[in-house]
Amino acid sequence: MKEADWPAVWALLEPVFRAGETFPHDPAITEAEARVAWVEQSQTVMVAVNAAGAVVGTYYLRPNSLALGAHLANAGYVVSEQCRRQGIGGRLCQHSLQVARRLGFRGMQFNLVVSTNTAGISCWRRNGFQIVGTLPGAFRHQRLGYVDALVMIQSLVEGPAP
Repeated sequence: MKEADWPAVWALLEPVFRAGETFPHDPAITEAEARVAWVEQSQTVMVAVNAAGAVVGTYYLRPNSLALGAHLANAGYVVSEQCRRQGIGGRLCQHSLQVARRLGFRGMQFNLVVSTNTAGISCWRRNGFQIVGTLPGAFRHQRLGYVDALVMIQSLVEGPAP
């Protein structure tokens, strides 16, 4: 990500974080805190731009855990509201999987996929992720209260899953 892209990335992230429906960040997160969470704590940050050069999506990629769990990647994705249902999320996911393989990750794990995020779940499943667990009431949804969260994973190597 280029430094100049941050204001546009923040413009994508802010309404999603404020909504409190898909990411566990405090809905009152500041721009500085969001930058640390999205950019500074990530190994890779990518932005998607349209033909006019406007930022329409972003993802981060980082190790899912420390040391002995760092061979699994984790990623988060946001697509601008006006560009949803156009396949951008799927393309971001596919790109992040390619980058994760290139960086040597053996798999990608999503730790807290909110069960009410049906578009995201469908996208991840179309892109090869499997649901390996349900965490009952693990996410405090801003509108719906406590809802289940899913753990999803995809192997990035031949043979047995990580």
